[in-house]
Amino acid sequence: MELFTVVAPVFGTNCYVIVADDSTCVIVDPGAGVAPGVRRLVAERGLTPEAVLVTHGHVDHTWDAAELTSAFSVPFVLHAADAYRLADPFGTLGQVGASLAENGPLVRALADIGAGPDSYRAPDRVEPFGREPSPDGRTADVVLELGDLRLVARHAPGHTEGSTLYLLDSEPAVALTGDVLFAGSIGRSDLPGGDAAVMSDTLRDVVRRLDPQTLVLPGHGPSSQLGVELLDNPYLRG
Repeated sequence: MELFTVVAPVFGTNCYVIVADDSTCVIVDPGAGVAPGVRRLVAERGLTPEAVLVTHGHVDHTWDAAELTSAFSVPFVLHAADAYRLADPFGTLGQVGASLAENGPLVRALADIGAGPDSYRAPDRVEPFGREPSPDGRTADVVLELGDLRLVARHAPGHTEGSTLYLLDSEPAVALTGDVLFAGSIGRSDLPGGDAAVMSDTLRDVVRRLDPQTLVLPGHGPSSQLGVELLDNPYLRG
């Protein structure tokens, strides 16, 4: 397996391309402006994309999904609890979304790549998973078999209702954590759909139970190792 990162010019979202030994691949979190780099990577390496996945439904992680799913004729996969965000990416962010769409930093960053709020397009072929919640509010793990890649989608709400960790059975183990866990920090829980208490439960019951050797690939910023985060991240210590 190989793993490549294409960093979005808008908000620095990390888009990951995970490549199996047979050159099939999945694309995770295609933020605004990554499509050209992803398409170039796919062409240069002769890859066969199987799906576009997102760790959650915020617009800085989904912006280029429609372009890539259309270009490669693949499905768009996310947790069902976040699917509603695709129809109204700014409105579902409440007042923050309104300020971003009107004249905020997102609009300015989009203008730098020749885009704007009106140019957002939702993917056509959406395939949600995780429709049945368990008693604790989290849905059961979903195994995604995509070409020669096998990922476990583990519900990790708190940043959004449908936030998800994608776990790769590799050596070392890999967790794509989206905006649940960053190097040294965690994602915010004060936006619509976020919940600080639920995030605390997720950190305790989902994140802390992963193997400490797990490589952490977050939605923004540098990678880390879970063992390092357990020692140094103030939200995971103790």
